[in-house]
This record gives sequence, C-alpha cells and structure tokens, in this order.
Amino acid sequence: MSAYRDEDPRIHDIKTRIRVVPNFPKPGIMFQDITTLLLNPKAFKDTIDLFVERYKGKNISVVAGIEARGFIFGPPIALAIGAKFVPLRKPRKLPGEVISEKYILEYGRDCLEMHVGAVKSGERALVVDDLIATGGTLCAAMNLLGVHCFPRDTEVTTRTCWSRSG
Repeated sequence: MSAYRDEDPRIHDIKTRIRVVPNFPKPGIMFQDITTLLLNPKAFKDTIDLFVERYKGKNISVVAGIEARGFIFGPPIALAIGAKFVPLRKPRKLPGEVISEKYILEYGRDCLEMHVGAVKSGERALVVDDLIATGGTLCAAMNLLGVHCFPRDTEVTTRTCWSRSG
C-alpha cells in the first residue's frame, strides 16, 4: 500500500489526531496543534513510519529539523533512515559559528541558523517542519542547506498531506 496517497488508512487517523485551534496565535490563523497527535503513541509512531517508508533508501544523509516542531519529528526519522540530524534554530540559540538566513513569515520576519559545516557539499537533505504557510521558512532552510528554493525534484510534505512541486 502506498503511503503517498490518502489510501493509507493511517493518514486518516493521523489527521483526526491534529487539533485545529481557530484564531491562534492571532485572529484569522487556524493553528494545527500537533500536541494532540503526540498524546497518542500509535498515531505518533504511524506518522514517523509513514515518513520512514517514504524516504528510506533515498540516499538521504541529513534530516534538517526546523525549530521547534521539526525537532519532534526529525530525530526519529533521521535515526530510522540512518541519517544525521541537523537542527535549524532561531537566532542566538546555537553555540559556535553559524550561518544565518532571514525570511518572511505570514505575520512578520524571522531568521534560521545552522552550525557551519553541519552539512557537507553533495549531501542529500530532508527538511522537516510541521506546516507550510508562506513557504518562507522552507526557503530559508533550503538556502541554509545550499539549494535554491523549489528545484524540480523537491517534494513538499505538510503534516500528512503529500504533494509534488515543480
């Protein structure tokens, strides 16, 4: 059974575990609260398993998790596919030498940082975050990792909904 489409029954169960909170953190935002998913060990495991099934054997050497929810899903995915985990953090949270990338959010501006040398030339990366609103955070992450936004073979995965860009 393909985990790529909604035909996988795990996807429906995962979707039902994500609570939607209207007008949070500000009016007009429909916040997707994954803490309710994390309270259900089976749904959490199924979420990780779907990613692992999709990306194992794809020669991914880096899983880059965007602060903060990418830190929840990224490490178990990295371990399961045999990749290293690289945290992409907000400014001044990483010690030592970092590289930075500024970006625009749907409600302001922000910046991501990564340790210098965390990703080597030629490594293949999977970026993990919880959702995409404007795409600014994803573009910043991709720029930090040394790629241009949305190359033809980029796969955008949001929560449990899969689509192809390009």
